[in-house]
Amino acid sequence: MHTETERCVRAVQSKDARFDGWFFTAVVTTRIYCRPSCPVVPPKPENMTFYPSAAACQQAGFRACKRCRPDSSPGSPEWNQRADLVARAMRLIGDGVVDRDGVPGLATRLGYSTRQVERHLRAELGAGPLALARAQRAQTARLLIETTTLPMADLAFAAGFASIRTFNDTVREVFALPPGELRARAPKRTGVAAGGALTLRLPFRAPLNPDNLFGHLIATAVPGVEEWRDGAYRRTLDLPYGHGIVALTPQPDHIACRLTLTDLRDLTIASSRCRRMLDLDADPAAVDGQLRDDPLLAPLVDKAPGRRVPRTVDEAEFAVRAVLGQQVSTAAARTHAARLVTAHGRPVEDPEGGLTHLFPTPDELAALDPETLALPRSRRATLTTLVRHLADGSLRLGPESDWDEARARLAALPGFGPWTVDVIAMRALGDPDAFLPSDLGIRRAAQGLGLPHTPAALTARAAAWRPWRAYAVQYLWATDDHPINVIPA
Repeated sequence: MHTETERCVRAVQSKDARFDGWFFTAVVTTRIYCRPSCPVVPPKPENMTFYPSAAACQQAGFRACKRCRPDSSPGSPEWNQRADLVARAMRLIGDGVVDRDGVPGLATRLGYSTRQVERHLRAELGAGPLALARAQRAQTARLLIETTTLPMADLAFAAGFASIRTFNDTVREVFALPPGELRARAPKRTGVAAGGALTLRLPFRAPLNPDNLFGHLIATAVPGVEEWRDGAYRRTLDLPYGHGIVALTPQPDHIACRLTLTDLRDLTIASSRCRRMLDLDADPAAVDGQLRDDPLLAPLVDKAPGRRVPRTVDEAEFAVRAVLGQQVSTAAARTHAARLVTAHGRPVEDPEGGLTHLFPTPDELAALDPETLALPRSRRATLTTLVRHLADGSLRLGPESDWDEARARLAALPGFGPWTVDVIAMRALGDPDAFLPSDLGIRRAAQGLGLPHTPAALTARAAAWRPWRAYAVQYLWATDDHPINVIPA
């Protein structure tokens, strides 16, 4: 979008927050870059230039605006609605792969050469993977500086910097202030690193309807791993450097996020995974605008706009849970998953009580005895086959996965019909166009609205909803009186 100069100028002049994260405005006279909704008086159009990423602005010598804090914008919705090389690379960078494994590690996960990855990222985003990861580290550093009392040395390594000097230089370059002054100017701190706990604000593009989003997570919560307490969805997180516990509370203009981490180096990864689970980088204007074009869907969208697709913090975990939930009730699926967690999950300590385990990894489930599973024999085979393929790497469902390839591999496994493949595509892979025409709730909702309700006919009608059919599923599900559509009082 950054190449559409007239459209970008109009967005900046109207301070349109819908475009935050889509592009960044750099002002050539002040050498400052901003988000489109920056509250200051817009510069003259001839003094504006536009970039596709904060990293590109930084590489061009611009520093971040102190008023609008462009580094804290919602992420571009592009990376969660596409499955090409650049989108997969951006999801992996957000998951901290470059910081942990370098650019060669990123390229290996993507199945391309480092040169190809560099070329594609520079062509679309104006910056290579190192610069993009550096911009992310700078954002994390600012967050920690302003919201914690961590000593600067500890903070630098928690943000992913290899040295104190690099940390100091980057903060000065990006924010035009040394770390100490940045902390001194910060507003009242809302998060204190006491016992590793941090309080963050996760931004999103309005509107956001939390009912089906949190309702789904709460209704399907696995005891010991997830819970709803005091208005917050809480769960354990298995992270690269340790584990964590997160509490997420919907607020009118953000999601309040409280994180307890065993290693602060996991901060960026944990917040990125929570954003992905809650689909916070979605563009509701684009989604709802297209779905409103269908006169039978329009009343649902107008009644409760901004529905998101509830996703996951762990793709392998969700795939296992999808198999456990085949052809059983929500309560039965939770019971099966809880037994698996108790038998094979790693115990964790929850300072607030209530959460007891991490969900077991494929490696931890690889040795399970199928005879111990209270499942039909065919479903035992489905589960153990899935676990084996996840553990040996022949099936990958992570941020780097190619959606079409993953679908094909899932469909080739025994016991994986269209419903299971598509629900994994929707909630684990993050495909915004995944569709469930055979789902009983979808067919019932379609019939009630006067839509075709046989799978073939509904699929034909839903072609007009593409590429947002996963969001149409949420609106259709919401017509049912089911716990997944309600946040408990």
